[in-house]
Amino acid sequence: MFAKRHRIASLTSLLLVAVLCFTGCAASSTQTKPRDLPWRDSRQLVLVIIPDWNADHGRLRTYARDDGHWRAVNAAQPVTIGHAGAAWGLGLNATHADGPIKHEGDGRSAAGVFRIGDAFGYADHADTGLAYRALQASDYCVDVDGSPMYNRIVDANAVDAKGSTEPMRRDLHMNGDQRYRLGFVIEHNAAGQSGAGSCIFAHLWQSPTDTTTGCTAMSDVTMQAMLAWLKREDAPIFVLLPEREYARLQAQWDLPPAEVQP
Repeated sequence: MFAKRHRIASLTSLLLVAVLCFTGCAASSTQTKPRDLPWRDSRQLVLVIIPDWNADHGRLRTYARDDGHWRAVNAAQPVTIGHAGAAWGLGLNATHADGPIKHEGDGRSAAGVFRIGDAFGYADHADTGLAYRALQASDYCVDVDGSPMYNRIVDANAVDAKGSTEPMRRDLHMNGDQRYRLGFVIEHNAAGQSGAGSCIFAHLWQSPTDTTTGCTAMSDVTMQAMLAWLKREDAPIFVLLPEREYARLQAQWDLPPAEVQP
């Protein structure tokens, strides 16, 4: 009888320990998850949701974070992306294997979470809280794999940009093209990893039906409003994801709930 009671007591104790351990682990995971995110201090979010990996269009919405909660700033706006869709880029999030991987010349926009870098444009000044680069005729983004300047905007008068096919003053080099008249850098592959893709921007579209080679394009009105709103001190981030990936990662990445998506 004593042995039977002892076994019952031991089993009860083990079950209690297991329950406490499971509860403690779950609580710890929930509490530390947002704290571990590289973008945990970001207070501005530019979010693009696309239907699937091969879609060439999506919807853009901006969010501000107040007291730890995201709130929508504007109504959803249409955008176009890479003509081949999107692929996982090199940004702030961990790398993923469940989907295409971004590489140079694939015609896909970079998916994931990225810092927003400098704004740029043809004019001397722009209405924005980001650092602004007034583009010159000699400014190129280096898309030559193997170049020490790979994935950087440089002054070709000062740095070797030989072979680059990405002049930033497209109006001067490409028959008056206005797509880079206003835009900002999406910091994909900031370390310049060879072959991982370069020169990923948000910029103006030529028309609502024209896609890009890997950037995100939008109307003049949408871009101007967004640039005026963005502030570098708020550590803004750019997120692009297919709908299914967004649903899977939204809570884990501390992004706005799916029900507030357009």
